[in-house]
Parts: sequence; structure tokens; C-alpha cells
Amino acid sequence: MSCEHLICARCSNPVVEGRCPTCRAARAELHHHGPSVPPAVVLAVLVALLFAALVLQRVYG
Repeated sequence: MSCEHLICARCSNPVVEGRCPTCRAARAELHHHGPSVPPAVVLAVLVALLFAALVLQRVYG
């Protein structure tokens, strides 16, 4: 479902324009995405995995 064709009951404008707080809340609810992971966290996890792989290579290699 998209908000392109929805009309706000409070201000009678298209929800996609977000002219009133109700429109903005409805638009945010429809376009809600999952939590995003900051790039710094992804990089830290990759570095930790690389470090773990290097340690395992030294121990078992």
C-alpha cells in the first residue's frame, strides 16, 4: 500500500504531501523501514571477523 492515493481526513490533502501532523504520521507509518545498522558497526564487525580468522589460521594453520 502506498500513500500516493490516500487523502487525509484532517486536512483533506494528499497524505504524500504531509501538510499536517496526521499526514506526516501516516506517511511515516506506511514508509517505515526496519532499523538500519550504521556503517561503522558493519566495518567493526568485518574487522573483528578478519582478526578472528587470522588468529584461527595462526592456531590451526
